[in-house]
Amino acid sequence: MTDLLSLLPADWMDGLFLGRLDLGDGATPVLLSAGIVYDMSRVAPTVADLVDSGAFDPAAGQALGTAEDVLARAELLSPIDLQCVKAAGVTFAVSALERVIEERARGDADKAQAVRGGLEERIGGSIRSVVPGSPEAAALKDALIEDGMWSQYLEVAIGPDAEIFTKAPVLATVGAGAAIGVRSDSHWNNPEPEIVVLSDARGKAVGATLGNDVNLRDFEGRSALLLGKAKDNNASCSVGPFVRLFDEGYTIADVENAQVLLRIEGPEGFLLEGESRMSEISRPPLDLLRQCFSEHQYPDGCVLFLGTLFAPTQDRDAPGRGFTHKVGDVVTISSKRLGTLVNRVTTSREAPAWQTGIAALYRNLAARGLTGTVKADAVA
Repeated sequence: MTDLLSLLPADWMDGLFLGRLDLGDGATPVLLSAGIVYDMSRVAPTVADLVDSGAFDPAAGQALGTAEDVLARAELLSPIDLQCVKAAGVTFAVSALERVIEERARGDADKAQAVRGGLEERIGGSIRSVVPGSPEAAALKDALIEDGMWSQYLEVAIGPDAEIFTKAPVLATVGAGAAIGVRSDSHWNNPEPEIVVLSDARGKAVGATLGNDVNLRDFEGRSALLLGKAKDNNASCSVGPFVRLFDEGYTIADVENAQVLLRIEGPEGFLLEGESRMSEISRPPLDLLRQCFSEHQYPDGCVLFLGTLFAPTQDRDAPGRGFTHKVGDVVTISSKRLGTLVNRVTTSREAPAWQTGIAALYRNLAARGLTGTVKADAVA
């Protein structure tokens, strides 16, 4: 069993953290503050209600005990519930190049290495140097079209509109310590370690956490129309361990300057390590969030995966084939001020089936005497 206390960041005593625990009777929204865990379910029965109310006062909840005691006997769930799960893709130059490589290799890992060298030499520097949506980006697009080098992935990498897609259904994300699923018929795939921003119903960012947006390179490489099948599978999206709420000590600036570390330990002794530096992102996180809300409403709020710099090319099985997951891989994603998200890889078929949907959640809340009404005096 994962030591849940070890998943918290080093400065966790100084921050305010939002999460969900199951202590035996169902999902419970909690706040972690100054070493104490508070049950907030009588203030707001869901995380979405709590976020929308802005009632982040631990004193309004019920103290459950110290983090060490509570986390030792709790099941740590994904820290989100009714929020829509969105993701921004191709937000780093490296990931843009890798998506183009997938496309040109038609999802065939054996062909990727041959494509990679020439593509990096021709357009790598250009993509890194332009601001998306700028006149310089438009001029680069015209030049690449003229050279026959244009791609739909470059459109979202340097064009005015970011790629934003729905990653998972409401309540389908898994938390730290859970199994994470890769489609059983995928043969070229990888984790995507990312920072995830939590927003309220009005599009205001209220905190951040870590996420793994599992990526199937063979499926998406064959056709961008397979994005939904590549991204949305059982247990294919992990979030956690907790959402760190923004305050005077932790702000969006900390997100923009964060380093995200990745470690993959394979059952055969394979080791891969990498990092993403958020300072290299091509679009500001709040601009990506703004694009989410520009033509849509999310009455229960949303979470937005911000994309990753990490694109694994280290060979695992044979020269030139790069990386792909094996069942039993342990994926560890960490960031200094957000903590650690650990998941073990299995197939989406073998992962525990997703069974707690919206109807099941509300049946559970009703049985526990919890309603959808936020406690008024907690918001006042």
